[in-house]
Amino acid sequence: MADVEIRGLRKTFGNTPVLRGVDLSVTSGSLVAILGPSGSGKTTLLRLLCGFERGDAGTIQINGQKVCGPNVFVPSEKRHIGYVPQEGALFPHLSVAENIVFGLSRPLRRARHRVAELLELVGLPGDFADRSPHSLSGGQQQRVALARALAPAPALVLLDEPFSSLDAALRVETRQAVAQALSAAGATALLVTHDQSEALSMGNQVAVLWKGELVQVASPEQLYRMPVNPELARFVGDAMLLPGIADGANVGCALGSLRLMAAMPAGPVQVLLRPEQIRLSAVHDGVEWGAGKARGKVLKVDYYGHDACVHLSLLAEPTSSTALIARLPGHLCPRPGDEVAIRVEGEVLAYSHLMEPARTQVL
Repeated sequence: MADVEIRGLRKTFGNTPVLRGVDLSVTSGSLVAILGPSGSGKTTLLRLLCGFERGDAGTIQINGQKVCGPNVFVPSEKRHIGYVPQEGALFPHLSVAENIVFGLSRPLRRARHRVAELLELVGLPGDFADRSPHSLSGGQQQRVALARALAPAPALVLLDEPFSSLDAALRVETRQAVAQALSAAGATALLVTHDQSEALSMGNQVAVLWKGELVQVASPEQLYRMPVNPELARFVGDAMLLPGIADGANVGCALGSLRLMAAMPAGPVQVLLRPEQIRLSAVHDGVEWGAGKARGKVLKVDYYGHDACVHLSLLAEPTSSTALIARLPGHLCPRPGDEVAIRVEGEVLAYSHLMEPARTQVL
């Protein structure tokens, strides 16, 4: 296990800055997900950590040892880092066991050191040891790649979008197995991904890299509920932004008076709503329309079985461009054309009219 400290890390390719002064602390034994869109600098950050590239400025410290900085550069083979690439990159001419021990010394390779233990750790049967990589599924190959990365007992494990080539069902199963294996090994790990659900479900902390800068580092729950700006709110999940007027602890908008997570000065704001906060009731169920009640019409329903997304227009604002979406259990969704009562469950976040976020704690 290792602590990782990154301070002021910068990297430019030609005239294009890719990392713009990144600061990040990773606690020993934790898994931090580096989340960001394509081109945000995620893979470059990983390559600098691995020692595949040199930073232009800043420092990287792993387990108390500076491996990158002014007049300091420790080569990748001496950093004690395990690396899991996007598609496993197993050697096709070697068996599973030979792949796992590939990075060990010759005596340990001959003894197939810890092969059975590592296969069990990543949730694979011991008799897989003599199989060839091409006989394994994509998810099984990724588990073998993780076992290979863990074989030398590295100080740090880096995973570069390791599930991106897997289909949806296999992706969920494999990332659960990988997370359990990393936890059981007590490994410190950084996972690079552009998949929001992957980052939120796997990371103890999520660090969002945006145009070469870390814009927020937080727990998955805080990142989802309190993103620091509207753009990030849209990136980490479905988001609706409604105009409103803040007044201390509350905000008024087309859906009524809502309680704010953080008090704001009086004035125009944008109100952040998530689809799962929207609750619907059928008009014919005896709903009484009082102050603060909103009414809508169902435009269409995207049905997924376990849940559904209900697209709505507000009857009070039929020409409004605001897209309102409610996420409901599949068996509770209304039909297109139904009129429904709309209410918001829970507190909401608001951003000022100048797009500045309400004050939140960034971990």
